[in-house]
Amino acid sequence: MQSRNYMLEILVHCKENVKARIRPHLETLNGTQPDLGKGAGGDTIKPVDLAAEKAIVEVMQQSGISFTLISEESGEKKFGAAPEQCYLTVDPIDGTNNLVRGIPFYATSIAVSAKPVLSTVYAALVTDLFHDTTYTALEGEGASRDGEKIACSTCESLEDAMVGLDLNSFKVREIAPQLTEIIQKTKHIRHFGANALELCYVADGTTDAFIDIRGRLRTTDMAAAFLIVKEAGGTMTTPLGDLLDVTLSPEQKVKFVASGNSQIHKAILNLVKP
Repeated sequence: MQSRNYMLEILVHCKENVKARIRPHLETLNGTQPDLGKGAGGDTIKPVDLAAEKAIVEVMQQSGISFTLISEESGEKKFGAAPEQCYLTVDPIDGTNNLVRGIPFYATSIAVSAKPVLSTVYAALVTDLFHDTTYTALEGEGASRDGEKIACSTCESLEDAMVGLDLNSFKVREIAPQLTEIIQKTKHIRHFGANALELCYVADGTTDAFIDIRGRLRTTDMAAAFLIVKEAGGTMTTPLGDLLDVTLSPEQKVKFVASGNSQIHKAILNLVKP
């Protein structure tokens, strides 16, 4: 078993390789971006997605570490002699639609866990690939942005808060009644289109909370950010306030409320009606 600090070093190498591998794709965004079928998570795959995934796998294999890949694109694959040694849950490009449309908000998300279960994630990295900002966390050691420790917001008032809210769903009519009160009471509602990165904004206090109760988001999108929010002092639960702990797989969907502190979290849970 590799040390956790060493694993984080490997993740940094992974993101550097991702940046290098996707650069040619960024230079051709004005051209046609072909669809390569559906990924394991159900979304359409673009060439840039596969390039990013390949970049991560390359670095892991070069490191000599055995691992099980849990990817939004290729699904679950085993590498090395002891693939149960660790689990790598990745969204190679979170916000692919933003990237191919030239919107500067997309990321790579990588989580390392002892088991294919969210609660066992112990190392995490999310990189804003456009702005070259990297969020990392190690279990029990806090979270950082570009090497500097970060902490969540202390804002307790929804009237003053900036809250991320994902409404991107064909079931919006079903979930809208649950969200009416939170929308009415919150002055600043935002959604940027890459949920891993939006959760990191909660972790560093840029925003005060992020809500996704659609039941569409995969664990591959949020596994890394889950640890980053937790280590930054935030609170992340189900919409009912229960412990958030699910299987890590491309098919597993999740609903959650993530908040900078327990006070605003309670206020949100009281307004998000089941």
